[in-house]
Amino acid sequence: MPGPAHPTALGAEPRPAALRTLLALAVVFVLLATTGWTAVHRPEGGTPLRAAALAAWASARIDGRPVPPANADASTVARFFAGLDGAARARLTEAHPLVVGNLDGAPTATRYRANLLGLRQAGRVEEARGRDIALTPADRATADRRAHRFASLAEPGRQILAFDPTGTGLVAEVFGDLQRARRVSVIVPGADTDVITFERTQRHFTAPVGMAESLYEAQRAAAPGSPTAVIAWAGYSAPTGVGMDAATGRMAVDGAARLKSLTGALPGDSGVALFCHSYGSVVCGVAARELPARVTDIVVAGSPGMRAENVDGLHTSARVWATRDEGDWIADVPHLEVGGLGHGADPVSPGFGARLLSSAGAKSHAGYFTPGTDSVRNFAEVGSGAFGSISCATGDDACRRGISAAEQG
Repeated sequence: MPGPAHPTALGAEPRPAALRTLLALAVVFVLLATTGWTAVHRPEGGTPLRAAALAAWASARIDGRPVPPANADASTVARFFAGLDGAARARLTEAHPLVVGNLDGAPTATRYRANLLGLRQAGRVEEARGRDIALTPADRATADRRAHRFASLAEPGRQILAFDPTGTGLVAEVFGDLQRARRVSVIVPGADTDVITFERTQRHFTAPVGMAESLYEAQRAAAPGSPTAVIAWAGYSAPTGVGMDAATGRMAVDGAARLKSLTGALPGDSGVALFCHSYGSVVCGVAARELPARVTDIVVAGSPGMRAENVDGLHTSARVWATRDEGDWIADVPHLEVGGLGHGADPVSPGFGARLLSSAGAKSHAGYFTPGTDSVRNFAEVGSGAFGSISCATGDDACRRGISAAEQG
């Protein structure tokens, strides 16, 4: 997709809107035909543990009281757990880890404990699947990989806020003290994110865990006296590859609902910043109008669009920031939306109205969270709520205008 349109040549007739739309559609379909975009959907593999857990939870009682529905809002869940003593919480956690660990509104420590138990339970199932000769070699290999990932996530000291082994899996991990944090950052990743790709040994900082680790360390360096926490959130089903799912907002709608629930249920009254990479920025754009007021900043990096024509179209009170490395291939993706295909205007275009951040050093689409880059330093400033040292893409202070002197330090 080309960047902002070039001016019409002097004396030339501007192209009619209908013709421009047809030309844009032609570009889209050429890309679909020539760049491997296909209607790929995620398989429903994995284990039925979560479904069985939900069925058991539906009839569960504790001390004679029914439990709230698994899809209850966070305030209902919080009131329920506030009425339980420690022993009752522990019994529920032991009996129903794959439900308790995913209840927005449940105490954070309770969720960490539940997800540790859920990971161990799911790991045993995957280990058995890896030895099952009735499965294909490919399915056994996938089971082995999942068992390895679950064991890694269950290691001592890890703080797993959500875990669902269904299909390709959902997971979220916290870095820092979520209870004490005055500012919380949430990383919303893009396509090809699942429970296996949640962390990587090679290209560590391209996966959600590496992104969160890098951002957390940069925040501690930028604001050592300010308690912060970072959440690596692979809590929605992301598209696989650059396919039709990635070209539409279908998966972003579900992700937006989950993101709204997460941000509304965080403990305390901390401010929240979202860091939305690639297709994750589509999720953030769809969610924007319904996010709680505690979300003060939305940052998009390498965005294909936010399903809005400008910042006003997002209908959010949050500050909106955008960045794109000059070598990022996403610049060539058509920034349009026609009949549900595409994600709208380019967030780094002047007309969109976002605050433009420097991403010097990011080196293409996957490098925005690499330590030492302008992008991760800027993200740390935004995430910690201190904006004085932010580097604007324009080389001046344009992206900081309108931010109070106190916030700029």
